[in-house]
Amino acid sequence: MNPLPAHRYQLNCRVLQTLNLNLYSGSMLRGAFGRALRKTVCVTRGDDCKTCLLYRQCVYPKIFETPPPPTSQFQHFSEIPNAFVIEPPPMGRQQLQPGDHFSFNLVLIGRAITDLPFVIHAWQMALKAGLGAAHAQAELTNVVFEPGQPVEQILYTPAADNRLLPTPAFAPQPLPATDSLSLHLQTPLCIKHQGKVLSSALRGKDFLLALVRRHYLLQEFHTADYQPPDFKTLAAQAEAITASHQLTWSQWERYSHRQQQKMTFGGVIGSLHLRGHLAPFLPLLQQGQWLHVGNKTTFGMGRYSLLPQPETAEAGC
Repeated sequence: MNPLPAHRYQLNCRVLQTLNLNLYSGSMLRGAFGRALRKTVCVTRGDDCKTCLLYRQCVYPKIFETPPPPTSQFQHFSEIPNAFVIEPPPMGRQQLQPGDHFSFNLVLIGRAITDLPFVIHAWQMALKAGLGAAHAQAELTNVVFEPGQPVEQILYTPAADNRLLPTPAFAPQPLPATDSLSLHLQTPLCIKHQGKVLSSALRGKDFLLALVRRHYLLQEFHTADYQPPDFKTLAAQAEAITASHQLTWSQWERYSHRQQQKMTFGGVIGSLHLRGHLAPFLPLLQQGQWLHVGNKTTFGMGRYSLLPQPETAEAGC
């Protein structure tokens, strides 16, 4: 399996004006980022990106509205995954006062990693323009590379002459061989079957094949090293994986300026336990902690973490 680079950055911010965070702030942050990124990099100021001469060279569509390659069979495919994921603050309404601090994460994937300076500048512009309905201003205090990982370090501090430090080499450590794995679903997971979001009917196959699809679509559209897998074999192997879970339904609303209406999104959170021949899926399960899985991943949905496995006296026990 060819590599799919994915880096997580923690953006630490200071509130300048009273900021109200709703139940799930991923939508608010995504909207602010998109507007600021377009304003940052667009040189033609046109209304329609698709009719712009620079459409396939511009950083904005490259990251935020990924177009299909000119020769791709997916010219009308609406589910080309974008090369970023926003991981908002923990779910829950809260009011932040001037001087308070808050953090959120951004994951950049594949070629988008090289556009980090544009991304940081866009976030500075977004925070200055203000967040939420009240356009509450905030400021970026620093950017941390891979928080919680051995390579964690501060890459950028505005006070340090606006210098961006070189990014260390990083790739997730391979998972040890196991036939049992537990996952904590941190944000709503939305995997659909026949138009309905799976909850109590979620199978191991559903989760794993959604992960497979997302990984290889990202690799196809955002790297130069796409190597198609044997989907038929993976599907057969996923069929044999059993799943047990404790899931709770969670939903949130966002206002769509494009559609001029409120929209409701939902999914399941909780725990998922997979058992069976997991070897073909372990690299995907490890990296999926950065990529997320299911629908609306750019909002931060479908985030999960792998739970530590209990040690056993003998292998296979």
